[in-house]
Amino acid sequence: MLHLGLIGAGNISQTHARAARAIQGVQIAAVFGANDEKVRHLAARHGATPYTNFEEFLVHRPMDIVAIGSPSGLHVEQGIAAARRGLHVLVEKPIDTSCARADALIAETEKAGVKLGVCFQDRFKAGVRQTKRMVDSGALGKPILADARVKWFRPPDYYGGSRWRGTLALDGGGALINQGIHTIDLLLWMFGEVVSVQASKTTAIHKIEAEDTLLAVLRFSNGALGSFMATTSAYPGYPRRIELSGTNGTVILAGDQLVACDLRHLGKEQVSPPTDGVDLRASSATVEDFRPHQAVLEDFIQSIKSNSQPMCDGREARRSLALIEAIYRASRTGQREVLTLQSS
Repeated sequence: MLHLGLIGAGNISQTHARAARAIQGVQIAAVFGANDEKVRHLAARHGATPYTNFEEFLVHRPMDIVAIGSPSGLHVEQGIAAARRGLHVLVEKPIDTSCARADALIAETEKAGVKLGVCFQDRFKAGVRQTKRMVDSGALGKPILADARVKWFRPPDYYGGSRWRGTLALDGGGALINQGIHTIDLLLWMFGEVVSVQASKTTAIHKIEAEDTLLAVLRFSNGALGSFMATTSAYPGYPRRIELSGTNGTVILAGDQLVACDLRHLGKEQVSPPTDGVDLRASSATVEDFRPHQAVLEDFIQSIKSNSQPMCDGREARRSLALIEAIYRASRTGQREVLTLQSS
């Protein structure tokens, strides 16, 4: 039996709890958060011990893993504290708000000999994985163009009712680092490293200190070009769309379903029927389908048992954050930003 501690008691921690309850051999042991009412409610629902004191939470035993669902700017601080007590660390995206902070967490987990995983659950969705296989197998041919659009909408109370969303200190930014990061991760996962970016951003309709709308032009190390947009201002919100073109044709993901597969050597019959359900993220922050998070947690547990790396460990998650930092720099200066690729 593996015992899980939840850090945070909000929407995403509720998703972590549902995912954990669906896995045989996993028990939710403890819940920590700042809101006593939310903590007690979530703990009672899953038979766990509630804590509003972080130090007391960390010494709760038995506990093997912590799942961090707190504001992004707290991830590293809480993750390091857990790692120093011998706890494996699974953290929500982004790993934190800067690469410097991410590096600190990576170093501490390696020093402590515990696993570090980051929740990029879209990698586990059937349509996404089918697309990834086509790119990796060469079916798409040489990559030419990636076009990714995250045209979502969030109402004013999404930001106004939160102490951290849209803030630079705890969110690290706005639509790019919060909503767009999953898509940045998929672009890097499928098309490889980005070597330069140009970008522009604005705060169009929301009263926040970060951007709610951003557009970037990417150049990949393999020569492909990319366009990327992320917004929380596109009423009423539309399913995410990723279009990848290569010398052999084009594949299109819409709402994480593979909706087009126009390749020279494959026909549309190769497109699998939808299996992931409806993605409601375009217009709501509530996660209805916990199964992708369940897959992340199952993968993380397997990495502990087999002493292997999870699909998205700290170093892998750092890639999307490094690109996001470069996009933000380019949007501030108006100049092309050249990235220094890190060796693995």
